[in-house]
Amino acid sequence: MDDLFGEWAVQTAEAELSGPLPRRWTHTQGVATRAVEVRRVLDGDAGLLLAAATLHDVGYAPRLAITGFHPLDGARFLRDEHGADERLTRLVANHSFALLEAEERGLREELMREFPLLEEPLLVDALVYCDMTTTPDGGRTTAWERVAEIADRYGADSVVGRFIRRAAPEVFSSVERIEAALASQPR
Repeated sequence: MDDLFGEWAVQTAEAELSGPLPRRWTHTQGVATRAVEVRRVLDGDAGLLLAAATLHDVGYAPRLAITGFHPLDGARFLRDEHGADERLTRLVANHSFALLEAEERGLREELMREFPLLEEPLLVDALVYCDMTTTPDGGRTTAWERVAEIADRYGADSVVGRFIRRAAPEVFSSVERIEAALASQPR
């Protein structure tokens, strides 16, 4: 993916998030910063990771919130309004173990049918790492602190609270794999 792809992703996410959801836009910018930092472990997919990191939460935009499940709403927007790359839409739809939350919401089959999981473990892990090591305000955090923050913000008995408890072991494993890959790379 070239620089134009990255520019398009930034313009699209900014247009949808910066006005109505400035904090979500700040988080998105932090996630994109993490993507730049981990690009060296991805070879040719660094641009795709950056675009996915920049667009992963676009489905929170009020005009796009059709189902109320932001990964699905965002992926549909990217596919239907922008004709976006299939790998990109699948990454957005399934970011940070969204399939587990889709199950909690009764949307698992719909998500799987429209946007099957991407069978590229390193790329999937990298997006999880970027999202789950970034605070809502765009700063750095650990995955453990991020999971706790999400659970506290939404409440343990909420859909998101139940989802994040189920996803936590997978989140931690993804983050550990990317940290190991980064540690093994020359700087």
